[in-house]
Amino acid sequence: MLTSFLARLVALPWRRQLAAAFGLGLIAALALPPVHAVPVLLVSIPGLLALTGAAPTARRAAWLGFAWGWGHGLAGIYWVTHAILTDVASFWWLVPLAAPAVAVPLALFVLPPVLVARALPAGWPRLLGFAGSWVLAELAQGFLLTGFPWNLMGTVWAFAALPVQAAALVGVHGLSLLTVMLAALPLVAGWRGWAGAAIGLLALGGFGAWRLAQPEAPAPGVQLLLVQGNVPQEVKWRPEQRMPNFERYLGLTAEGARHALAEADGRRLVAIWPETASPFLLAQDPDAQRMAAEALPPGATLLAGTVRAEWAPDGTLAQVFNSLVALDSAAKVEAVYDKSHLVPFGEYMPLAGLLPIRLVTGGMDFSAGPGPLRLAPPGLPAFGALICYEVIFPAAVTPAPRPDWLVNITNDGWFGHSAGPWQHLAAARLRAVEEGLPLARAAQTGISALFDSRGRRLAMIPLGAMGTASIALPGPDAPTPFARWGLAIPLAASLLCLGLAWLLRPVVVSGTASPPAPRA
Repeated sequence: MLTSFLARLVALPWRRQLAAAFGLGLIAALALPPVHAVPVLLVSIPGLLALTGAAPTARRAAWLGFAWGWGHGLAGIYWVTHAILTDVASFWWLVPLAAPAVAVPLALFVLPPVLVARALPAGWPRLLGFAGSWVLAELAQGFLLTGFPWNLMGTVWAFAALPVQAAALVGVHGLSLLTVMLAALPLVAGWRGWAGAAIGLLALGGFGAWRLAQPEAPAPGVQLLLVQGNVPQEVKWRPEQRMPNFERYLGLTAEGARHALAEADGRRLVAIWPETASPFLLAQDPDAQRMAAEALPPGATLLAGTVRAEWAPDGTLAQVFNSLVALDSAAKVEAVYDKSHLVPFGEYMPLAGLLPIRLVTGGMDFSAGPGPLRLAPPGLPAFGALICYEVIFPAAVTPAPRPDWLVNITNDGWFGHSAGPWQHLAAARLRAVEEGLPLARAAQTGISALFDSRGRRLAMIPLGAMGTASIALPGPDAPTPFARWGLAIPLAASLLCLGLAWLLRPVVVSGTASPPAPRA
């Protein structure tokens, strides 16, 4: 059936091939969170390889790759439009442009693997070259154009802890390499390819089961309280709503702390609020500090998202930061982290002097902090703070020296009830597995959750709900291979694939692959 489908696909007229490539990219996005329809890749990726392999020119292959990537990117990040709808009166003209425009640079990253694959003979050389260059393009996606490693192919396995355990060895990019190769195996080796894909999946599951069965590290004696206020983004910063929103978090914290202490069994309580949950400058406002501390039981600590400001000597506002503040029950600020990897167009305006628009709220860009920071408030295990999309960057989430856990505060209220918050949550799960560290996540409208060091979800507050979740913080694992070597592992694996593809070019065994299509 696959062979018949691909034959019909490459026989289509040129414009229909473009439309088919776009559609195959759309379909491939169904494998991403929250749908996780992974089997669609067994059609979408072979379809991309068949179309581009049969293209008469490299230019046509590039257009087909772009169409596939644009469809995949558009379906994967459609939810960015929801952020515009929170202020549609000002930015209505961006509604039909935002998602298609963001999908364009994502589509460009599909071009290198497509062109490398087309330049190689059909069969194992093409498969290995495509998979290796796919991962190299993913790695570049994390650095170029400010970096946006969103919806990496390896995230399709983030629906449960079992299939993502290999990320501890090779990271999400290594999972991407494995995913692309397994999806294309039937194209290369027929029924043997199907069997190989099945064996690969069984091996993936077997390793995951083995790792999950290993002894766990002792817990550090901390009781977490995740607080989710579910404040709609469109009302969050209205002047008349600031105090009611603050009081909502205070009330949830006080009530949740009473229940958490009953379960704590002597463990120290740590409450976590989402990104910019405090509508006041919590690091500098004594009244806000006092009110927040009054919601805490003695000895407890609050980790809260807030805006932090700095003033010039003449009293004018000089800088603003997106920050996390650690506050004790005596209203003392114990630690501060300033977000370092800012969101372009949301927290700062790239090329502000050249572009005629300004989307940053309030007209002032946020300033970036110095980078990953190990925070160790008195009496607590040291943690690494991650604000919003800082958690999506593999191998860039853990400060040195290595902390005992990670805290991710975020505001996904911009994206409503869409795939966006689920995709963000999947990235957080993968970072926990990669680093071998528990990760606590507090989100404004959801999804708040706690993952242990192997990516098992121990607690969750659903999307669009207001409430709290109380649970003991689990212990960290020893540093994983990926935590030790980082992106060098998937980089080496992708280069190995490219090297094998080059060596196998003249040794394509007859019968294991289809001959290259005639080129005009």
